[in-house]
Amino acid sequence: MPKALVCYYSRSHNTEKMAVRIAEVLNEKGLAADLKKVEDVRPAELMDYDCLVFGSPTYYGTMAWPLKKLIDESVKHHGKLKGKVGGAFTSSGNLAGGNETTVLDILKALMIHGMIVQGDHQGDHYGPVAVGRPDERSLKSCEKYAARLAVLTKKLFA
Repeated sequence: MPKALVCYYSRSHNTEKMAVRIAEVLNEKGLAADLKKVEDVRPAELMDYDCLVFGSPTYYGTMAWPLKKLIDESVKHHGKLKGKVGGAFTSSGNLAGGNETTVLDILKALMIHGMIVQGDHQGDHYGPVAVGRPDERSLKSCEKYAARLAVLTKKLFA
């Protein structure tokens, strides 16, 4: 069974709520998904998964430092994540608060690792976003995103 990691940083629990829903759906759709706070993940662990999904609140239009630190430290494994499925999601305090730039910053790092990312022609094109506390719309986006990531991961690794 393909394995997924949903790794997140959250202080207000908004990003955490999104992470929990993404992990639940990945498990429901046939992936063995682990849900971990970023401080509980070491760079070497990333190689153990077929799908890596990262979440962060939006800080100044980009990801929070703890997630950036993990991604920066993953450079010692450069090229070893090639071909794995990657994804990103975020929450912010304001509309136009940098959600898309945060998701894109995470996705850029994953693509530099050689990972496969998948956009969406509807809704949150780059990955799920929430403004403030995740509402019905943002949680539904998390569900659809996780389902698409599960399908892609199973196609590649089942």
